[in-house]
Amino acid sequence: MRGRVYGADHDNPGPRAGRVYAHLVGGPLDGLLLDVTDLTEQERGRAVALATEIGRYGPGGRSAYAPRPGDARRFDWRGDVP
Repeated sequence: MRGRVYGADHDNPGPRAGRVYAHLVGGPLDGLLLDVTDLTEQERGRAVALATEIGRYGPGGRSAYAPRPGDARRFDWRGDVP
């Protein structure tokens, strides 16, 4: 798997062996990977609000992503929140 991981260190932004990732689709974080390794199956089924400075609300804002129905390996953008 290739790509940059959301929240990863800039010096080592790629995915790590032994970890589980979901692809972020759409919105300001499109194309990034989200590390879901430590989440329970129930938690993986919930939406997340990820901090980002490049969304509609700028610094301090968040972008909401939810698992795609039928494909929990992809989280689709639902919008930005303050």
